[in-house]
Amino acid sequence: MEKRIQQVVEENIETTKRFFEQSTPQIVQAAHLIIDSLSNGGKVLLFGNGGSAADAQHIASELINRFAFDRPGLVALALTADSATITAIGIETGFDYVYSRQVETLGRPNDVVIGLSTSGNSSNVVEGVKAANAAGMKSIGLLGRDGGRLAQLVTVPLIVRSSDFARIQEVHLTIGHILCDLVERELFGHR
Repeated sequence: MEKRIQQVVEENIETTKRFFEQSTPQIVQAAHLIIDSLSNGGKVLLFGNGGSAADAQHIASELINRFAFDRPGLVALALTADSATITAIGIETGFDYVYSRQVETLGRPNDVVIGLSTSGNSSNVVEGVKAANAAGMKSIGLLGRDGGRLAQLVTVPLIVRSSDFARIQEVHLTIGHILCDLVERELFGHR
């Protein structure tokens, strides 16, 4: 067991290191999209499936409440959290549209969407980003593998080039924390 633990930790470190060596400029670009939106009365809409849905909620909660220090709340919505809306859209319109319908209804051109997909090909995340594009919103993709279909659809693709879903999600959570930190510090200064 100890050997497996060490192996998992080493895989995490290598995947994380490789991503951040290659993608720091894109993280800065993503942070600027969020900062510009929130500074101009916009909001952040986040969505994904499974563990990525939980990560969307986690990031939204850090923006709404606080990350590193007390400050006014920032407007962020995890479109994964409303089970009544998701199941209504899923049963009446189709699961592929559970996020696009919410983006069409809740989103505005000054908003930013963050779509999370470890494969980069989740149909409902693809449709959500397409809806954001059609409405003139900017988008960030927290993606895995080769970025899939979403890599070409989002404004800023953040692609963790791995086929291990657990390692991808671990890096996605780190990205989310870094984005929250950068946004909070830029908008409110370090306290």
